[in-house]
Amino acid sequence: MQEAQAGPPLDRVAGGRPAFRPNQGLSVARARADRRLADKVLGLLPLGVAVIDAELRLLFWNEQIAGLFGVPPLMAAGMPPLGEILAGVRNLTARQRDGITTFAAARVIAGDRAEPESCLRISLRRDHRLVIQLRPIGSGRWMLVIDDGRLAVTAGPNGAADGGVAWLDPLTGLHNRRHFNQVLRDLAETDCSDGGHPNGHTVLTIDLDRFKAINDTLGHPIGDALLCLAAKRLRQEIRADDLLARLGGDEFVILIASDERAEPLAARMVEVLSRPFLVEGHVANIGASIGIAGFVAGEASADDLMRYAELALYDAKSAGGGTWRLFDPAMAAQAQARRELETALRKALTMDELSLVYQPQLNVSTQRVTGFEALLRWSHPTLGQVSPSTFIPVAEEIGCIVALGEWVLKTACQEATRWPAAISVAVNVSPRQLGDSGRLAAAVRSALHSSGLPPQRLELEITEGAMLSTDPHVLETLHGLRASGIRIAMDDFGTGYSSLSQLRSFPFDKIKIDRSFVAALGFNREAAAMIQAIATLGAGLGMTTIAEGVETEDQAALVGAHGCTDIQGYLLSRPIAAAAVDEFISRYSDTATE
Repeated sequence: MQEAQAGPPLDRVAGGRPAFRPNQGLSVARARADRRLADKVLGLLPLGVAVIDAELRLLFWNEQIAGLFGVPPLMAAGMPPLGEILAGVRNLTARQRDGITTFAAARVIAGDRAEPESCLRISLRRDHRLVIQLRPIGSGRWMLVIDDGRLAVTAGPNGAADGGVAWLDPLTGLHNRRHFNQVLRDLAETDCSDGGHPNGHTVLTIDLDRFKAINDTLGHPIGDALLCLAAKRLRQEIRADDLLARLGGDEFVILIASDERAEPLAARMVEVLSRPFLVEGHVANIGASIGIAGFVAGEASADDLMRYAELALYDAKSAGGGTWRLFDPAMAAQAQARRELETALRKALTMDELSLVYQPQLNVSTQRVTGFEALLRWSHPTLGQVSPSTFIPVAEEIGCIVALGEWVLKTACQEATRWPAAISVAVNVSPRQLGDSGRLAAAVRSALHSSGLPPQRLELEITEGAMLSTDPHVLETLHGLRASGIRIAMDDFGTGYSSLSQLRSFPFDKIKIDRSFVAALGFNREAAAMIQAIATLGAGLGMTTIAEGVETEDQAALVGAHGCTDIQGYLLSRPIAAAAVDEFISRYSDTATE
């Protein structure tokens, strides 16, 4: 322990009154030996330890403090105040020096009333930070303890039991979110405090593609092992002065000092992570999507930078993954518009902004209207008519599609009671609704009960994609609904990966052939062959086959010739309001054949 010669000794306080006396039975030599031992112990501590007085003057300090502050082991004259000492520490900014002095002064003034665990964190560079604490030790003195943070960043993958656990990800041994965010904020504050900005510093956020499927099918232990292997590959591709961290889940982040390296590094990371992984005997094929954002002078804080990188990542994921995107200011505007859309959509039900329109379905042989498909519409007071292709995916993502679906079901059943008894109404069921099969069954029963619509007049349309993730409980619910008289249709048939297997898993009442096949009729022989094959299959299974998207007389004639029993599309009519249904039905009744 170093002692400033001009300062008062540790065992005395103001006025010369002894603050501590060795046991009278100890010899002077023993006391000196104990003091040397204490000095040695303090010198070996991985912490900087000093004693200061009420004037913030250093009275004693160990070698770690001497190294951190650049002060000599012994001073020939009185030590200046802490603020003057800090002024000579070149790797501290003016803001950081003022912050340390203000923190120490506030602690001295607070005395015993100060929170004992409060501390001040200062980053000198990415791998070197100071954690400063000040505690009263009596007699008008305070103990200054400084952890220089290097243990936290050198502990490595096996350092979870050491002091670095607070800054490390326990699974991969990388830096964690807390450490990365602190470094990024400190980097921005450090440069900004000196009138500059961390230009060139760039963040790459990395999200593993298809990781959830691996985690769900092979189990969490395999998923954890895969994350460790991915972290190893990432670590091998970065430089010594890059900062790599795991933010959580399957998301990683890299901070680099050169924006020129960002795109080549991103391309390299996408390529490296797309290679197969061998995980405990299993071959795992994933991939990566990456968002890139860099500091621009005066335009973004550390938090903004992370948000921009996340927006770029979202854009890369939306493009199908396996790629990277640079942040563009338009992305922020799109994100703001998206948030506003989400907020408005959540209010749409209560604000009475939703309505239903109905698209007719016609039997090819009899030319009679057999039913109508209910389609949701949203009219916003400022956004106007919002396209279903815009708000339906958003509703799926934020979860309000379930409430919207229940409203559609209830309203469609109620309005269908005013139609002729032979006319059915078809309602689309979202994947989220199907995922909660118990709630779906309850909603169907409630809609039928409150409206009085016979179950035979209700048809539920389910997409192939929704059926791919079903479990036995879902199939059990669908069987129960069908047994009650409700008809079940497979929508967009032919666009999924397992259309035929879905027909084997459940006895659908109707197959709706996707409009893409109908649009290709007349110039694509494969499309005509597919329609004919599906219609033949449907007939063999006793199912109605309806061709969607029929817009011309030629298309209607072709799908009829290929075996489709019903058609739907603009050739018959655009979707119409409920009030216009009766008139439309009567118009076709005049030309229908028995």
